[in-house]
Amino acid sequence: MSEPRPTAVLAVDLGTTSTKAVVFAADGTVLGAGDAGYPLAEPEPGAAVQDPEVVWEAVGDAVGDAVTTAAGHRELVAVAFSGAMHGLLGVDAAGEPVGPLMTWADSRAADVAARWRAGAVDVVALQRRTGTPVHAMSPLVKLAWLRRERPSLHTAPARWGGLKEFVVGRATGRRVTDASCASGTGLRDLATRTWDDEALDLAGLVPDALDELVDTTDVVGHLTDRVADAWGVTRGLPVVAGAGDGPLANLGLGAVRPGVLACSIGTSGALRLAVDRPGVDPRGRLFCYELTRERWVAGGATTNGGVVLDWAAEAFGADRATLLAEAADVLPGADGLLAVPHLLAERAPRWDGALGGAFLGLRHTHRRGHLTRALLEGVCLQLRLVLESLYEAGMAVEEVRATGGFARSPFWRGLLADVLGVPVGYPEGHQGSAWGAALLGLQAVGALDPGVDALTGAADHVGIPTTARPTAAARRYTDRLALLERAQDALAEVTGELRAT
Repeated sequence: MSEPRPTAVLAVDLGTTSTKAVVFAADGTVLGAGDAGYPLAEPEPGAAVQDPEVVWEAVGDAVGDAVTTAAGHRELVAVAFSGAMHGLLGVDAAGEPVGPLMTWADSRAADVAARWRAGAVDVVALQRRTGTPVHAMSPLVKLAWLRRERPSLHTAPARWGGLKEFVVGRATGRRVTDASCASGTGLRDLATRTWDDEALDLAGLVPDALDELVDTTDVVGHLTDRVADAWGVTRGLPVVAGAGDGPLANLGLGAVRPGVLACSIGTSGALRLAVDRPGVDPRGRLFCYELTRERWVAGGATTNGGVVLDWAAEAFGADRATLLAEAADVLPGADGLLAVPHLLAERAPRWDGALGGAFLGLRHTHRRGHLTRALLEGVCLQLRLVLESLYEAGMAVEEVRATGGFARSPFWRGLLADVLGVPVGYPEGHQGSAWGAALLGLQAVGALDPGVDALTGAADHVGIPTTARPTAAARRYTDRLALLERAQDALAEVTGELRAT
């Protein structure tokens, strides 16, 4: 008689431009992986939408590649999901899409957010209840915009949700919203864990227009036979709700103990701190999203991360490696040059959808390396502003763990440590949100070691082989922080007038 195969879990990470599927062993070993992309369309200015059917096909392709690679190694015990947050998708009574998915990057509702922030709505009170900043990315604000600008599209769907709700619903036949993704809609009360009446009124919805709320560790159903056969997995595989990609990135990094800060710089950037109670900034600068009933993630996301270096490469006519090398040869402070790197407006901590970028202090002696260094310093300084907001909200930071494409550059790693003013560790073998989803899946079906849950056991699988520590340059960046804030204040008025001309 053959011995039973050890268990494994399938994690499906639904991203903004691609889906990653990973088969993990219970110890975190990657047994198989697949990745499939999909386009982001801009049919009108400010739009950032996707065809959910194209995404669904990509999910099947990614899962197929992952399970084919892992075939015969382990027995799958569950599939768990991670999802990009803040998307909005309407479906009919059968769960079929009514129109495209509005992704988090869709900015058409920016004027609604600006009007609310100008006093039409008590946005600080709203954010303290829901944990979601008032911004064009928020599904609440998107719904208010649809109600005003596209009333027929606002009333057509039977239910509203996001991408993960659509995928899980089609995979299982059951429509649910996990508590984590729900906490990023602006529609859910963090304290009562129910839909917020005032937010529903602003959105023009009744509770029945939203899905059933479930915990992130709930088994919400099983794959339908049709989906299981298409994906090449065992029929009846349990499906675990999972959570939003941001909170799950913390879990995958092992950054789930209070005081451990997760930092990511990809296209955009973010700082996320695990907290043991729903804690939000009384000034409304930070988000707070649920991971599990015992843990939340507070922090802020910035719009301008690696995209700034991409812009520089195109604008300056050089590849990223060349620009990074030139920037590394320039002294800290870029010889008196300050960049406000808001090429795509900005989110935390100002949440200003109209703020533009600028170079300040530009002189004839400055060259491409100075401009590049100033831009990268600006990206990191914006994250420092988020960190200062966490401090001012009474949250302590004892350790930082960072990931993202920037981490491949020793120069950028050191720059981040100097600007944040704290040591920054860089984990090895990082699978981020996918491993976080896998941990929730293993916990949900009882496949973790006895006495270990996803939260307490997460850090055991994450090694930190590299740590960048602040140098003497850190003091210079502390001084630069106040200059950046003053520059943003001045530019807010100027860029607003420029857009009006």
